[in-house]
Amino acid sequence: MNQHGELFENREVIKDIEKTLLQEFCCYGYKNMTGELKDLGWVINHKKVYRLMKEHKLLYGGKIRPEPFKRNFIRFRTPEAVRPLQYLSMDIKYVYIHGWGRNVLLLTVIDIFSRKVLIHMLRANIKKGDVVVMLSLMLLEYNTEGMSIRNDNGSQFIAGAVRTFLKEKGILQEFSHVATPQDNAFIEAFHSNLQREVIDRFEFDSIYHAQMVMERYYKWYNEKRRHGSLSGKTPQKIWNQYLIQTLLNTKNYSTTFENLSS
Repeated sequence: MNQHGELFENREVIKDIEKTLLQEFCCYGYKNMTGELKDLGWVINHKKVYRLMKEHKLLYGGKIRPEPFKRNFIRFRTPEAVRPLQYLSMDIKYVYIHGWGRNVLLLTVIDIFSRKVLIHMLRANIKKGDVVVMLSLMLLEYNTEGMSIRNDNGSQFIAGAVRTFLKEKGILQEFSHVATPQDNAFIEAFHSNLQREVIDRFEFDSIYHAQMVMERYYKWYNEKRRHGSLSGKTPQKIWNQYLIQTLLNTKNYSTTFENLSS
């Protein structure tokens, strides 16, 4: 019965119970649901609500699982990058802070063509929002046309916010196959160098100390470190050579430059 004395079938009450439980965070038991139903105009007691909810298996909230999505798995382990900003790779590495007695996280994005580090972030924790902010900052400088980015299946990368952001920017996101680091070999090789040249050699007092060292290392890596796979050249030199050659091969210099960097 409702507050106006009108009689209804039980299924009408069940509809209101189900509608209430459809709220994202609502998993009311029968007591809270009784109060909700009374506010909706029903004259009903908690015993009746308990019986209805039990009969229709509505007493306990089920697990909320992320919506499934189809991942674009990496098809070619060694992409044939012919220009900067065509294929990017990003990954997270642990960095041990001796003064804290714990690991922190280092997120890096590299350009596969030139091996240049485009941006990085060192934080105690890195969540999906941090990934979106970092990529947003990166894209303030670089054009996204024809860009693909590959990563593993970490929770930060499969998050809906990150996938939506990349899709809106027109960037193809590729996922490595599970337990297959070879799919992201370029940044794995970079991390190997980072481990040998920095992490194994420095003892960090704090995350702030590590951030300062990483800033210096990334600058040295881009501008000074000779790279065997680049015929002994530095990432920045490969980047600049492509840019200069492209400028020489086109009449519209400004447009070409903007396509690489804003």
